[in-house]
Amino acid sequence: MADITVDFQFSSSIEEVWKALTDSEMLAKWIWKNDFTPVIGEKFQFRSEPNEWWDGIIHGEVLEVEEPHILSYTWASAGETTTITWTLSTNSNSATHVYFEQTGFSKETKATKGAIEGAKYSWMNFGDQLKQIVEQ
Repeated sequence: MADITVDFQFSSSIEEVWKALTDSEMLAKWIWKNDFTPVIGEKFQFRSEPNEWWDGIIHGEVLEVEEPHILSYTWASAGETTTITWTLSTNSNSATHVYFEQTGFSKETKATKGAIEGAKYSWMNFGDQLKQIVEQ
């Protein structure tokens, strides 16, 4: 069962949203600088500004790519490795529905007050930034 789930709706086409999820330059506009390639088995990094709690690096490996419907990869940082899955579909009005889930948080993280809520809040913010990219 997913630890975090978020539903997003975009007026953009599924192809446009897929590109924003898989193109390194577009990802850098709404998440962080990266060397992402949507190829199963490829390792990549997202890089943000480090702070006193975090080195600013997310390590990942692509697990599943079913263009333009499913993208899954690991998201590893600060000793925690989770799995991110994006599932895209088209609504009857040609809008794009995106279902996001993150699974695999440790018991310690789940027990830490506010940790899961904070992660969900971050993904909702990323989703808002994604919306600005694909609906401009």
